[in-house]
Amino acid sequence: MEVIMTRILVVILWIAVTAEAQRRTPRIHTANQAGALRTIRATEKGPTASEVEMQQQGDERIIKANGIPEHEVGAFPNRGNPHRIQPQTYRFELEAEPRPNKTSQPLHKKQERGQRGAPNLPFGIAINGVLFDPGTAEFWQGDRTSGWNYCALGGAIGLGLDEHHAHVQPTGAYHYHGLPTGLLDHLDLTPGEHSPLIGWAADGYPVYARYGYEKKGSKKIIEHTSSYRLKKGERPRPPAAPGGDYDGAFVQDYEYKAGLGTLDECNGRFIHTPEFPDGTYAYFLTEAWPVIPRAFRADPISMRSARGGEGRPPRP
Repeated sequence: MEVIMTRILVVILWIAVTAEAQRRTPRIHTANQAGALRTIRATEKGPTASEVEMQQQGDERIIKANGIPEHEVGAFPNRGNPHRIQPQTYRFELEAEPRPNKTSQPLHKKQERGQRGAPNLPFGIAINGVLFDPGTAEFWQGDRTSGWNYCALGGAIGLGLDEHHAHVQPTGAYHYHGLPTGLLDHLDLTPGEHSPLIGWAADGYPVYARYGYEKKGSKKIIEHTSSYRLKKGERPRPPAAPGGDYDGAFVQDYEYKAGLGTLDECNGRFIHTPEFPDGTYAYFLTEAWPVIPRAFRADPISMRSARGGEGRPPRP
């Protein structure tokens, strides 16, 4: 019994030390090969019940949530993710009738030397109040300015994701990096049927998953596909870059090829949906990368805050 208790205390101490180290300094990674994504089973209940409220008020869509999902979650903290889930106090004011821009705005922004803060933006919020936040704070050699950001779904490094492709921020915010399988099961996502509404992007447009109408005016249901692909060849070699094949270990391993799939560079398209029979721009979560979109069609609000939210940007 004493041996077991000693081991438990060692594990708890290791998690605490790791968490504190992550708060102070970036983790140093040198891996340059993608691997099989390992997830942990979701068998735990959240710390409290899920609370979410979404309503349209005039030209704004007001979203309030505590960030706790309705489905079970993985055990947090764990070896890959030393943070504990905590309720949030989200309040977001989205544009109810967003205006599309001619050019897209990426989630992943170039980080200049000396800049602080994450270069990745949250994409949006699911209807259960959990953020879609596909980017990571993990970089080759721990250098945010290196231009090589590890992909959470690439398997090169362990991030402690649960089977819903989610884990926890240092703030306690549970968030999705990939397909939110528990939410999709709860909503009964079915091949051959139009996806239910999954959530809202930070620019105000609706989010669906995989299945939708083939094109505007059509009643045919298809699985929408990404137009991204892995680059060919090898990455530049050290010391400037990690080297190795473009295999999905890094976000920068992928490139957009117009027309390769059914979706544009934002993983969306102009189309009609059950909620918008007259047509709208809509995003789709896809089976293949990027899974969660990595660019915005309209101007997004910032959802990057400790436990709160922001309103929409003012109209020009």
